[in-house]
Amino acid sequence: MDPKLLRELANETMPFGKYAGQRLMTLPIAYLVWMQNKGWPAGPLGEKLALVLEIKHNGLGYLLKPLVEEGGTTQ
Repeated sequence: MDPKLLRELANETMPFGKYAGQRLMTLPIAYLVWMQNKGWPAGPLGEKLALVLEIKHNGLGYLLKPLVEEGGTTQ
């Protein structure tokens, strides 16, 4: 897996909705499942959200924590 992508997952924030401004990796799994059932957003954001769900579903969210950058987010 691309280390750059993992760093993006750890630091990128949700651009809209109930969890706007929250880091993708901290989104509740229930919300990610709901969004999956509703349909992922088109483009890179949808792909990243699907990957975050897969990581969390497999209990691997802790692997992204060391990649969190202080005060910085990417969008």
